[in-house]
Amino acid sequence: MPTLREVRGWERETEAVAERIGARFRRCEQRLHAGRYLRGLLARVERKNGWQLAEELGEETPTNLQHFIARAEWDADQVRDDLREYVVEQLGEADGVLIVDETGFLKKGVKSVGVKRQYSGTAGRVENCQIGVFLAYRSSRGGAFLDRALYLPKEWADDAARRNEAKVPPEVAFATKPQLARDMLARALDAEVPCTWLTADEVYGSAHEFRTFCEQRRLNYVVAISSTTHLYFQGKRRAVGKHAQDLPADVWQRLSCGAGAKGEREYDWAFVRWTHHEQDTHARGWLVRRSLSDPTELAFFFTYAPRETSLPKLVAVAGCRWAIEEGFEQAKQETGLDEYEVRSWVGWHRHVTLSLLAH
Repeated sequence: MPTLREVRGWERETEAVAERIGARFRRCEQRLHAGRYLRGLLARVERKNGWQLAEELGEETPTNLQHFIARAEWDADQVRDDLREYVVEQLGEADGVLIVDETGFLKKGVKSVGVKRQYSGTAGRVENCQIGVFLAYRSSRGGAFLDRALYLPKEWADDAARRNEAKVPPEVAFATKPQLARDMLARALDAEVPCTWLTADEVYGSAHEFRTFCEQRRLNYVVAISSTTHLYFQGKRRAVGKHAQDLPADVWQRLSCGAGAKGEREYDWAFVRWTHHEQDTHARGWLVRRSLSDPTELAFFFTYAPRETSLPKLVAVAGCRWAIEEGFEQAKQETGLDEYEVRSWVGWHRHVTLSLLAH
């Protein structure tokens, strides 16, 4: 249980953050609801739905909170910018790592914006759900979320009636998950978020355009790729899973990619670096991770980094990806990330933004 001093510290910080974002709301009652909504998301209640939040905050019904999230006039993207600045102030370091990943939100019915039967990594199977793509930040001082984007499937993007009902803005067109991630990265880099590295899972790492964008922005990366991704190596072009079978025994090194719940996360790692021109300061590379308990269990990464970058550094960056998975778990358990009761585009972005700020 938190101490009284810790509780009072959280309360003071919540008030300070509520005041920080207050300028984004034109009306005093909106500023009041913003602070109350943040306090509700941080409260020790079983679920952060409308009725339980209202009860925790002393309101007879959730009407005011629901209006604030779904219909009141304010811009969630402006609050997102405040979130990013807040995270940078608290955690920013020149060697910071940006992390891209997605999470699923299980839903019933067909009315919630972007919902369809689609694969959810959270559930590990195809489910009726929404998918959100997220950008997080990691440094030696901690980790937190910077940005979010709702994935709008093509059948939603092309359906005028469903778009209108869910209040999807007319300028929103279909975009793949890697495209959404590139947009979020561009916002962070344009805002001069202090960072040197990016890591992401294979949905993003396997996308050539995504990797090209990072290289053009001089953003070093260690990104997961599918075992079927093809690579020209040692005079042969074939899947990386096939190439891994030919790696000699002496290229493997046992390294930890960071501490986990059960201690250091140790694996065997192999790395091959190559570059196109001698004058290049950066080089692409191929990284392989092998499980200690099951040597047939392999994971693959493409890298882009200064040529002098050490293998332990690449391994440490790869290990940062767990930070966003931990963040999803924390935000869903502690700040109601997945407990919203809104169906619209606007409502989703508002609730999720405030939940990330609370996290």
